Amino acid sequence: MPILARPSAASLLALLAFGTVAVASGLPARAQSGPARLALAQPEAAPAAPVTRAAAIPRRALARLPRLASLIQQGSAIRIVAFGSSSTEGSGASSAATTYPAQLQRDLAARLSLMGAAPTAVTVLNRGRGGDDSEAMARRLEGDVLADKPDLVIWQTGSNDPMSGVSVERFTELTRAGILAMRAAGADVVLMDQQWCRKLTTTEGSERYGVALHAVATELNVPVIRRNAMMRAWAAQGLLSPTQMIGPDGLHMTDAGYDRLARAATAQLLTSAGLAQDAATQN
Repeated sequence: MPILARPSAASLLALLAFGTVAVASGLPARAQSGPARLALAQPEAAPAAPVTRAAAIPRRALARLPRLASLIQQGSAIRIVAFGSSSTEGSGASSAATTYPAQLQRDLAARLSLMGAAPTAVTVLNRGRGGDDSEAMARRLEGDVLADKPDLVIWQTGSNDPMSGVSVERFTELTRAGILAMRAAGADVVLMDQQWCRKLTTTEGSERYGVALHAVATELNVPVIRRNAMMRAWAAQGLLSPTQMIGPDGLHMTDAGYDRLARAATAQLLTSAGLAQDAATQN
């Protein structure tokens, strides 16, 4: 089935301004030629990571990523855009190679190879910009994301809005509009929620943005990399202490935090694409 035509820049800007568009919540994957490389597992309801705060965030089955699933099955190249703020750009990392997008590219390619999907090529483009809130990301969505024609967008958002004064209502509107614009352009979408850190836990009302993100994700059937809950779980399990995950500024992740985040993101992408993972590819 053909993918919907990419909308014009003008229509995308109108969408972002008003937050409304009649687009289905999921699009069919791009048709690919060649033999199937991997058998897709039947969808199963997977439990979400435990949440110790913000009980309003629902537990739900992981949504599927049809385009990613098709590309993996056909052994075709995969282009991912990591879109977000400083957590995506890599503030706190010791080098560009230790940011989460760089580590995700390596980890996802390695796991696909172990699962017999070679010669799939994985490219992860880092489109993070420190300090961006949802307003700033909406302004650069066309040039920094859609222009790259991604197969998948991982959108990390909601960390700066409570500190920059963007209202929860406006954050919700822009998040919904951005997801619809990405899907209208033919990309699968995954959201990433806030980091668990001192700076955000001491910012009044910050948890409301996490709840809002998950509400939009449920509405549009978008998978979420539940970073906040995962970081709490890592600490509770003794895998990483808070100071090992977050640097001295109380906000940005460390190399160790980005490493574990990339591995968790890889595992979720594969599961959301409907691929059963054996023991060799599990975290």
